[in-house]
Amino acid sequence: MDSSRSKCQAGRGLTRRDALALAALGLTAGMPGISQAAGPSGQLTWAAHVSLAPTWFDPAETSGIITPFMALYALHDAMVKPMPGQPLAPSLAESWTAAEDGLSYEFVLRKGVLFHNGEPVTAEDVKFSYERYRGASHDMMKARIASIDLVDPQRVHFHLKEPWPDFLTFYGSATGAGWIVPKKYVEKVGEDGFKKAPIGAGPYKCVSFNPGIELTVEAFEGYWRKVPSIRRIVIKSIPDESTRLAALKRGEVDGIYWITGELAEDLQRSPGLTLAVGHTASQWLYFPEQWDPKSPWHDLRVRQAANLALDWSNINQAIQLGHALLHDNAFVPAHFEFYRKAPPPPFDPAKAKQLLAEAGHPNGFDAGPLYCDAAFSNIGEAMANSLGEVGIRANLRPVERAAFYKSFSEKKYNGLIMGGSAASATPRPGSRRSPSRAEPTPMAATPISTRCSNSRPASWITQNVRRCCFRFNRLCRKRSSRRRSGNWRR
Repeated sequence: MDSSRSKCQAGRGLTRRDALALAALGLTAGMPGISQAAGPSGQLTWAAHVSLAPTWFDPAETSGIITPFMALYALHDAMVKPMPGQPLAPSLAESWTAAEDGLSYEFVLRKGVLFHNGEPVTAEDVKFSYERYRGASHDMMKARIASIDLVDPQRVHFHLKEPWPDFLTFYGSATGAGWIVPKKYVEKVGEDGFKKAPIGAGPYKCVSFNPGIELTVEAFEGYWRKVPSIRRIVIKSIPDESTRLAALKRGEVDGIYWITGELAEDLQRSPGLTLAVGHTASQWLYFPEQWDPKSPWHDLRVRQAANLALDWSNINQAIQLGHALLHDNAFVPAHFEFYRKAPPPPFDPAKAKQLLAEAGHPNGFDAGPLYCDAAFSNIGEAMANSLGEVGIRANLRPVERAAFYKSFSEKKYNGLIMGGSAASATPRPGSRRSPSRAEPTPMAATPISTRCSNSRPASWITQNVRRCCFRFNRLCRKRSSRRRSGNWRR
């Protein structure tokens, strides 16, 4: 085996989640409208905006961002997962039942489902996959789930320590705990071996992976849901935006992700190319030092000044061609039920300077590093420039995505952090953020940026929390009534 190129299992069958609007980078199983009478055929080559990391091939290490799901949706399958038109669709689990007291869930596995190596998917694999999970929200899930019982090879029973209405959300979409891997194979090859040659139950099998360059997958014709139409998909890692566009123009790739500013305008002028825009992510400004009394960020006025200094309207026009959705609500994404739009984001540099002076920084201050995902460094640079206009001097530190989120989750960063996620709109514990909302898209896509806001009157927050709690309780009562009338199945 070439030391620079790890070989995966040969295979077939993928999913092309068109437009990343639902989770993966544009890969979903079986594209509608394409006849499959002759089986999978052809190749799709996609240019990603980040370097592909082996950790994204293992559901156990799923981080709190959407990026790993472009590999998970292709290589693996979950008990339940978001699918077009369904927030949680039955997948490896053909049905599930929740107890009336909310303390247990039983899943019934679909019969005849196979992993890429021909082994059947069993309840033992389900339990193994959950127990080895160590990704996002791991501690919270372990604290809430008491035990897992194997009723028989096709049924698994989860026991909770107390009722948890969000169990299915976290198990089925917000984490990788419900994505199933083959127990026997993982124990045979080990953790590192699994990342080099992943085997799953998804629509595509890994053919090869050249670290930092490209991933090649082929259709798995034994996929239970629907054999993919496209036989081979190649995801090329092209972090440089201009290089991605050049590859698209030369016909070296069929689609690219994340194109902005003048390059996006150039693309729009190019015959035969289409710029698609989708809103799937949010971005925020974090103040990790706000809890340190010695830090300038400990003063609310300084954080408010930073919020007022960010010229999101012009950043939106210059980078996202005005497609960004500027929000002042960091907690609830616009597509959620009961979403309530907050007031427009403010931009007032004069007020920002006044607040800094009141906080004891009439000449501004050195804010240290501003860390960001290298893929979005142009937004980070624009943010740093806006802050600099009012005297908050920050040095941009772009970091490659996998390393950025690893250090971010391990709380290694100080100064400022431009964070973002398309996987969840829930604030991360222990950090204050300026709300923003941004949503990138697949194909040649202009992302959508977000809005940063740091403070909101307590009365406004209390009012909206009470409204959401009332509606949530009313919804729970309706569900409880439905449960009492029969099994709560999907």
